[in-house]
Formats: sequence, C-alpha cells, structure tokens
Amino acid sequence: MTFGAAVLRSPESRFAVEEVILDAGPAEGEILVEIAGCGMCRTDLAVRRSAGRSPLPAVLGHEGAGIVVDTGGPNTGLSPGDHVVLTFDSCGHCRNCRAAAPAYCDAFAALNLFGGRTENAARFTDSAGGELAPRWFGQSAFAEYAVVSARNAVRVDASLPVELLGPLGCGFLTGAGAVLNSFAVAPGDTVVVFGTGAVGLTSVMAAVASGAVAVAVDRHPERLALAERFGAIPLHASTADLPGRIRQLTDGGAQYALDTTASARLINDALRALRPTGHLGLVARLHTALPLEPGTLDRGRKISHICEGDAVPGLLIPRLIGLWRAGRFPFHELIRTYPLADINEAERDCNAGRVVKPVLIPERRRR
Repeated sequence: MTFGAAVLRSPESRFAVEEVILDAGPAEGEILVEIAGCGMCRTDLAVRRSAGRSPLPAVLGHEGAGIVVDTGGPNTGLSPGDHVVLTFDSCGHCRNCRAAAPAYCDAFAALNLFGGRTENAARFTDSAGGELAPRWFGQSAFAEYAVVSARNAVRVDASLPVELLGPLGCGFLTGAGAVLNSFAVAPGDTVVVFGTGAVGLTSVMAAVASGAVAVAVDRHPERLALAERFGAIPLHASTADLPGRIRQLTDGGAQYALDTTASARLINDALRALRPTGHLGLVARLHTALPLEPGTLDRGRKISHICEGDAVPGLLIPRLIGLWRAGRFPFHELIRTYPLADINEAERDCNAGRVVKPVLIPERRRR
C-alpha cells in the first residue's frame, strides 16, 4: 500500500511529506493502524543531534493513536475497528519486561532509538524504492498508517477523541508516571517540578490529582501561569535563594522533585530543596557531566533517572484517561493540532515555546 508520511532525510533538512510504500501487511503479532493523530515529542526532534546514531532517512513520530485496520494473525488481542494508543516498544521477554518494567527493557535503545525491529524492515520504502529506517519507537507515526507490534498498542474506548490521545503513550505518560509510579505520591506530599513543558505540566496535573502540594519552577511566565492554572504554586527560576524559597513553601523541604531541564544548576537547587530522604527524579537526558555540590546527597536524599514514567502502558494509560474523564487531568489543554503537511511549522512552534504539545493530523483523516 502507498500512503503519505513525513520523512526526515538528514539532520539539517526539513521534514517532507512524501508517498511511502509498505510492501506487506502486518506480520504475526503486528497490527496495521490508521493514524488519527500523532504528538510531536522533543525526542523526535533530538534525532537531529544524535550524531548519526538514529538512522536516517526515517519516518519519526512515537506518540501515535488511531484505528486498527488489519492484524497479523489471531493472537494480537486486537481487532479491526479497535481504537488504540501507541507507545514505546519492548521485547517482552528480558528480565525487566517480565518484571513489569518494560521501560527498562534490555533492548529499549535498540528497539526505540537506534534502528527499531529489523524483522521485515525492507518492506518499508520511499516511492523510489529507497530504504527507510525501521520503525522509530516501534511506530513511525508521522504518517497516515503505521505497522506496530501489538505489544505497544493499548486499546481505548471508541467514544474518546482518539486523535488527541497519542501523547498519553510517551510525553504525558512520562510526566504523570513519574509522580504516580516512580514517586507514588500520596495526599499531603510535596512535589517540585523543574521545567513546565509537556512532561512537567502533566506531572503537575498528576501531583494535584493525587492530593499533593505542587510547586512549579520555570523561567517563562506564560508557562508558570499554566502551571498555576493546573493547581501548582508558580516560582520563577531566577528567584533569589531558590532552594530556600522552596523549603519555605513545602514546610521544610519537598519530598519529591522532578527535573525536566537537564540544567546542572537547577538539579543542584532541586537536591538542596529536598527534605531528608527526599527523591529527585531526572527525565531529561544529560549531555555533559553532572557536578553535584557538596552536601546535596546528605541525609538520605537520592537521585535517579526515570524512563517513561516507570509505566506499564496498558495500566497507566487507562488510569490517565479515567482521571481526564473525571476532570482531574486536563491534558487536552496542552495540545494544538496541525495538519501533517504543516509539520515544519509545528517543529518551529515547539522549539520556540509557542506550543506545549503539537499533535499532527494526517491529511487522510482531514478529508
């Protein structure tokens, strides 16, 4: 079959919506999905800075959602017509996958970032027959259709606006999962969020939904205003003695902090703002050495990296949808939709901070 997809051919080039060819349908354990909408995540855009580790040309996009068109065999657990949210890929059989920790799959980087599944890879080409990289994050969902493993598809209620649900598979999953899973926040706990993009704002929503006191730190007043609207106490990143001010607001120090910025200064501020035994989670990838100031890890404080919100997507995505339906997780307020043909405008707006979460709608869905 032939369909439209946004292809990135080099780190410096613009996305181009092209005709691509799928030479064969879904294999055993796979499904073919008509994409209704796909969120744009900064991990997609980071391919431009991957120094060739993520192969190009490729169809990116890993926050897809849509409708099952076909299945590869009877054992997928899904049927044509099912509405699904797509999420990250995992092998399903390593020790961590078997222990309900698929985000720490032994093959996570290979499956999601550096080449994808190699089985049947050659079936996906451009219109001239040129090879495209195997599925990005198991999806390649900046497209009208995607072939994915049934393992990384979560069925959802068909009455929901499926075109808006894709970010629940990664960005929103990461922010909310850090609070609900990694921290297991309870009523009365205190959570400080550094950086109020898509991940930070959904972590604020999850903290408030859990009954916690949330503090949001950012340098952009408009983002702080959003965080305040979702129930957080806003605090500018340039506040004098930032850790001391956070300790005042959290009755002696926060129990939990989440950093989405990868700023060494803010990471050290976050550690100094924690109460004894406090936990700082990092979700942004560090690109340089992280110098920790003396005393920041004293008295039982700890720091860890959190991947994909420590989520089992089949459990967390329905939970987040339930919170949204109850009016307690208003993720839709972060979304602006764009036609897939406007993907370069969406990237510019994302980089400029004019939009929190772009969602791309394929032309086939718009007709």
